[in-house]
Amino acid sequence: MGFGSYDESEQGSQDTEIDEDATVTRENDHDGDVNFDSGADSDELIDRLQSMKSDEDA
Repeated sequence: MGFGSYDESEQGSQDTEIDEDATVTRENDHDGDVNFDSGADSDELIDRLQSMKSDEDA
């Protein structure tokens, strides 16, 4: 067999039934907050964004 080929006899034995009673559990959801402080003020960030936009245009 070559790379990526498969045995067609195995194709029919795959379980294709869907368990409609199965549910997605959310027991590991996170309800916290994420904060990031770059240390730069708004004017510095806007200037940096404008600089990046002008670099893309060049």
